[in-house]
Amino acid sequence: MQRYDRLKEILRLDPDQDFLTIYRLTATYEFPWDFTRALELALYRTYAVPSIGRLLAETAEFTDRPQRRYDDTALLLDAVVEHGYESDTGRTAIRRINQMHRSYDISNEDMRYVLCTFVVIPKRWLEAYGWRALTAHECRAAANYYATLGRHMGIKDIPASYEEFESTLDAYEKEHFGWDEGGRQVADATLDLMASWYPAPLAPLLRSASLALLDEPLLHAFRYEQPGPAVRKLVRGALRLRGRAVRLLPPRSAPHYARQNPEIKSYPGGYDVGELGTHPVPGSGGCPVPHQRRAEGADAQPGGPGS
Repeated sequence: MQRYDRLKEILRLDPDQDFLTIYRLTATYEFPWDFTRALELALYRTYAVPSIGRLLAETAEFTDRPQRRYDDTALLLDAVVEHGYESDTGRTAIRRINQMHRSYDISNEDMRYVLCTFVVIPKRWLEAYGWRALTAHECRAAANYYATLGRHMGIKDIPASYEEFESTLDAYEKEHFGWDEGGRQVADATLDLMASWYPAPLAPLLRSASLALLDEPLLHAFRYEQPGPAVRKLVRGALRLRGRAVRLLPPRSAPHYARQNPEIKSYPGGYDVGELGTHPVPGSGGCPVPHQRRAEGADAQPGGPGS
């Protein structure tokens, strides 16, 4: 198989009917590393909306147990990509997502905004750093994929096209991005988590590198100091060089799912999709507690680093 043969396969599919297949091929064969980084950035952006950042801080899940929350979020979203909406595993993952969201007072507008980040940020990331940009065909499929996921989550007034997802995201960020102490706490905890994946002496460098990838509105909302021009140029230039190097590699012969990422560390012995995430305590007003039971059966998945 040649480097662009899978793209040719993607372009032969219908983005309105085969959007799950297209999204799976794009995310797990063409750009697994880039999609992981882009979706991390997508979720990170949501902390700059005070109503979202404040709620995440109040639950203390992202500040006290950031690794577990990172893993659960990635694994639940990944289960739908891998198995589809109609599979037992996919339905279980969506049910768990909905159970958690229903425990809190989250506006439809905030939920829709988060959905928009999943559609828009990967495209923007790949335009800046990927070995190729997403095609309009792939963007349409991604919009259909997340619109379908959003309907399964009960989100209303979902954008009908990639362009509408993008305009909705830009307008929402322009109106709602702002300072909140809780949002900053969650942002700091996330940076600390990402730094913890590497040797401790590298932590300051990794934090600087992460900040160099943030745009001006995001830096302003979190009140982070502006990275120096040299740092920004070095970090972004290194990512662009990586993209050019990947373009020269042979295409991936097997899919790579988020559950195979070395950053997923909470379940070295495996996990049950139905037990991922937090489980609200009855009568506690929605206060969640982590549930760590490992189970066997149809939803059991391997955990830990992959190839």
